[in-house]
Amino acid sequence: MNKKQSILYQPLLLRIFHNFQAIFTILAMVTAFWTYNTYDGRWGKVNFLPDWNAIEGIHGTFGLWSLLLFPVFTIYVIHRGQTKLIQTNTPNQLKLFNKPIWWYSLHRIVNTLSIFSLVFAVFSGKMMDEKWLPQGELNHIWYYLHLISLLIITLTLALHLLMSVKIGGYPLLLSMVNLRVRDKDSWRLWKKNIINNSPQYKEIIIKEWAKLAPHFKFLEMVILLSILGAWLFSFIK
Repeated sequence: MNKKQSILYQPLLLRIFHNFQAIFTILAMVTAFWTYNTYDGRWGKVNFLPDWNAIEGIHGTFGLWSLLLFPVFTIYVIHRGQTKLIQTNTPNQLKLFNKPIWWYSLHRIVNTLSIFSLVFAVFSGKMMDEKWLPQGELNHIWYYLHLISLLIITLTLALHLLMSVKIGGYPLLLSMVNLRVRDKDSWRLWKKNIINNSPQYKEIIIKEWAKLAPHFKFLEMVILLSILGAWLFSFIK
């Protein structure tokens, strides 16, 4: 096998959805801490960060972008990247301590927890009111939950990176930002595929759903319903 063939390759759509989801999420995390630093700071404050009243709106913008992309990212990962998520045999594989499959299983668990931590973050964020912090209202339960979600998503993101390095090394990380595109994965084929498959899109959706294992169906429903619930509850309140 030559060097070119041995380079890890990730599907173009996975790189697009994964990387933009990561960018929006990380920017939302950074601006979330800056918002806390500006309006709160009860559990520690970074003094070199200036108080900036506009940062809450910027955080909300990045959070909104992350929320809008999240359903698409979720559907793609569950239907096309499900091998990277928790499997039905994961509990049994965890018994094989310190063997390669044990590390792969931990990686799958971390990936799945990362998705749920993002669900927690976007849901708790949508439950907040943008007027709370500027008015000094710092004791709302949804604000506390959103702060907790920031800690959890920071932890799961760090574990995701560490586990990726453990199972695939830096080549796995670099494969997510590789600009190389295979011919059969080219975006130029997307329009053709959409046109060819659009007449039977209902049948395709039913077929894709039928192929999912029960726990992936449950996972997809929980995530998508949570996102829908976040929008509905935010409009109601």
